[in-house]
Amino acid sequence: MTTTATHLRTVALHWTDLHETASTPAQLGAFGLGLRGYLAALGDADRQEYDRAHRAWRHSHDRDPLQLGDRPIPVRLHILDTMRTVETALVQCADDIAATAQRAPIAAPTARRTAVAPYRTQREADIAAADRRRRTELAHDDVHDPRRWRYTGRRTAPHAALWLLARVERAPGPCRRITAEEERRIGRVAARAADSVERALDIAAQSRTLEQRHDCGGRIDVHGGEGRQPLAHCTGCGRIWSEGGVIAA
Repeated sequence: MTTTATHLRTVALHWTDLHETASTPAQLGAFGLGLRGYLAALGDADRQEYDRAHRAWRHSHDRDPLQLGDRPIPVRLHILDTMRTVETALVQCADDIAATAQRAPIAAPTARRTAVAPYRTQREADIAAADRRRRTELAHDDVHDPRRWRYTGRRTAPHAALWLLARVERAPGPCRRITAEEERRIGRVAARAADSVERALDIAAQSRTLEQRHDCGGRIDVHGGEGRQPLAHCTGCGRIWSEGGVIAA
């Protein structure tokens, strides 16, 4: 059974892959490019958006054939949508868990008002000064603890996934042990996030029945993902084919 920890690691490990994939124009038209790419070739929304953006770029380029420099490359919008959705869900989950499970930073000590309460001896003053320095250092280290979840700064999906992973695995840090309900919530968010990432990258097993029918009138089931070459199967005549052509008829 896939665990919450595995789901969170999936997001953290594949986030760079999503960034790279988002800026790579989809190559469509062949089974070997993955199930998602094949299905996109059949007319999904992000292919249409890509075509519109590419036509606009080509039109601009044709008007100015001497234009120099880098040209904008249309991005894969469904990848960006996935990244936004996953990041929002994980960061919000980390915000909510930290709000209840993470303890407040240690307060820095205040200076003693010696005019009101003077030290009786220099030795007493030196001991008090040394204690204040020690407590100040502890407070500084605590507030800057890298294991502490912050509501500003680095609020990315992989950082949130790793922080939540530390809570699930009971790693030490400025937090109490999460409750069973908090762990279940992290599990639900992590499972949805990992599923979205795997589907976006076409690394999860997938199957789909196409609306288009085969020449014989039968339905076409497409299976792929997990790095395997997608296969199409006609439920009417039984034909099976891949990028290389018909495998069985």
